[in-house]
Amino acid sequence: MRGGRGFSAIAVVWLLIGVFAAWQRDYFEGGETNCATLGTIALTVVAGPVNYLGVNPKVTDCRLPEPSSTKLSERQSAL
Repeated sequence: MRGGRGFSAIAVVWLLIGVFAAWQRDYFEGGETNCATLGTIALTVVAGPVNYLGVNPKVTDCRLPEPSSTKLSERQSAL
């Protein structure tokens, strides 16, 4: 049990350092809100302290899957 607590504490501190790095880079300021921006913020937070070793993760091309063309009524009638 003790190892789990230590790992959890390290993980929380790691993520907090990542949030701090994203804050320092002004990623939370009002601006574009799109997939690439959110991806960059997420990568920065997950990278944590590695950000201070020169890593600057960025997402430039983000493609989300398109919804299927099947209409809801067609799927319900098939059931």
